Amino acid sequence: MGTTDKYDAIIAGAGHNGLTTACYLQKAGLKTLVVEKNDYVGGAAVSRELHKGWTYSNCSYVCSLLRQEIVRDLELPRFGLQVIPYEGNVTLAPGGEYFGAYGNHDAYRREMERFSVKDADAYDRFSRIIMRQCRFIRPFLLRTAPDPTSLKPRDLGELLFMIKRMWDLGRREIDETLRFWTMSIGDMLDEHFETDLIKAGTAGSGIIGTGLGVYSPGTAYVLLHHYMGDVDGSVGAWGFARGGMGAITRALAAAFTEAGGEIRCGSGVAEIRVSGGRATGVLLDNGDSFQAPVVASNMDVKRTMLKHVGREHLPAAFAKAVENFKIRGSSGKINIALDRLPTSDTLPDNGKLFCGDYSCTESLRHLEKAYDEWKDGYWSSQPYFDMLIPSKIDPTMAPPGKHMMTVFTQYAPYDLNVDGVRSPDNWNEETRAAFAKSIFDRLECVMPDIRDCVVHAEVRTPLDIEREVGLTEGNIFQGELTFDQLLFNRPVPGYAQYDTPVDGLYIVGSSSHPGGGVMAAPGANAAREILRRKGLGRRMPKLASRWEE
Repeated sequence: MGTTDKYDAIIAGAGHNGLTTACYLQKAGLKTLVVEKNDYVGGAAVSRELHKGWTYSNCSYVCSLLRQEIVRDLELPRFGLQVIPYEGNVTLAPGGEYFGAYGNHDAYRREMERFSVKDADAYDRFSRIIMRQCRFIRPFLLRTAPDPTSLKPRDLGELLFMIKRMWDLGRREIDETLRFWTMSIGDMLDEHFETDLIKAGTAGSGIIGTGLGVYSPGTAYVLLHHYMGDVDGSVGAWGFARGGMGAITRALAAAFTEAGGEIRCGSGVAEIRVSGGRATGVLLDNGDSFQAPVVASNMDVKRTMLKHVGREHLPAAFAKAVENFKIRGSSGKINIALDRLPTSDTLPDNGKLFCGDYSCTESLRHLEKAYDEWKDGYWSSQPYFDMLIPSKIDPTMAPPGKHMMTVFTQYAPYDLNVDGVRSPDNWNEETRAAFAKSIFDRLECVMPDIRDCVVHAEVRTPLDIEREVGLTEGNIFQGELTFDQLLFNRPVPGYAQYDTPVDGLYIVGSSSHPGGGVMAAPGANAAREILRRKGLGRRMPKLASRWEE
């Protein structure tokens, strides 16, 4: 027989957004409970010892998008969070060629000149376009998207803010912005560059985590989504959370519990209880039930509304819109314990590029072919990967002299095609091993001794990610970042302000504006909306004000 307790708010899921919402609600005086199905907090931002002595960031693996306003406001460094920046990345092509991308603008330009003076000149124009787009979009990250059909003063004010930002761009830049948000990353790069390897190396950020190809409309914005973060004030920079990505969620959990909040792990939500059109609490898998007038779900909108609430409590049009929300699994991952560093026939043993991330591709055509195979239900035979060795910068991730490698790969289908039948049930030990082999074969093209260095490897398919983390189809963004699913369309029109048709029920995860990545903005924005609707808005810091100055 389970227990029943009453709270002011319950958060379903201890991922980074759920914990962020919980921190702000608890600090505002609401008695808040976080419930989590796993035995540990973190969701996709976790650090786990899956092989003795090695710490894996076995889902999310790098930090940039985390909003520094939230880090400062919640004092996360006081709870152990330290982000170590890394510089540069390298695209390795089978056959020995490589293209190094450096954090220093001049060094990056000189590297391009090895291939094409024309491309080096184009890079200045390209980087200005990207930075203009970053400056335009960043002020919206910690603001609630307006309802364009509403005449409420608050929505009208937000629409005016958006119009003013657009007006400040000027007519030409408005046209370019609308074009940028809707075009493909392949077309954009073709317009600027002529070297295949430069285009392929840059295009990766436009497809990571997305069920789209390099020539699919909307992928230029996906690249922007990866570029608009910062580390130590350097826009577009990336870094490692010392001790793995779990350091972020451990710091959030510590801030929450210090404020008096409660976390219960080990049993997930079986049902979000609804009575008379209002959320009244949650029932857990173990039979425990908890009551609260506010339930905030860190799960994606599909899982929350269709699985844990149920269609019987939802307007038919809303349920259909949620059903049509695109959440497609396209990514896999391998985490590897290394006995030693693998060698490269191309790069120096201890060059700066070894401390960044690697990809392996040679052209946009190669990337599009990998996407075509995914569309047919197969993993890519020559996959694109984004690979890092975080222990080069953070030696706490592995025993002395050893290393940890993480390999994020595109593309891997959720509903795997075996003998003409597509189903997630086709993922088994045999198909997982074959999937891993295709990745190691590709790695071996640029690191010939990689297999000799492996002590342990954890293979994660989209189905594995869904089962462990609860991300529908293993989609890392809780919904694709296409123009039809952004701003006041995310997750569905009419419900882009973290609310739902069920009174007191909120969506606080990455299905909501501004989208996925370890950003924490959806969680903070949702907390502001919850407190405002309870008449406690003054207790929420005005995080966005720093970007309005």
